[in-house]
Amino acid sequence: MTSLMRLYYDPLTEFDRLFDDALVTRLQTSAQRPDLFRPRMDVVESKDTNIVTATFELPGMTPEDITIDVHENRLTIAGEARKSQSHEEGGYSVRERSYGGFSRTIQLPIATKPDDVKAKMENGVLTVTFPKATPEQQAQRITIQ
Repeated sequence: MTSLMRLYYDPLTEFDRLFDDALVTRLQTSAQRPDLFRPRMDVVESKDTNIVTATFELPGMTPEDITIDVHENRLTIAGEARKSQSHEEGGYSVRERSYGGFSRTIQLPIATKPDDVKAKMENGVLTVTFPKATPEQQAQRITIQ
């Protein structure tokens, strides 16, 4: 019996598949990839107090698990989430562990000093505040003559 399908190796097809797989993995959300921990972040600007507040949901984490760095006008929140569960069932002991690192970066206004950034953590929610750019720090348009 002769096969109607002709099998051959096409390196370009494999190359396309490699990029497709890489992009799908990169573009998936944390809900689609349970091994990826990406904390939710909300950023709110208050016009009355001239303060920007960034809120991060970090359930089960403590301040010791998190680092906050300010470098070149960028605020970086990083840490490692660890979860461990164990229970005994039917004479068997079941232990499950998972962990994953995360990092979120926010651009700060140009003249923000590290001392201007304040952080507090309460009930797994990290709140970071910093002053927003003043009018003299914001970009100004120059007219062409």
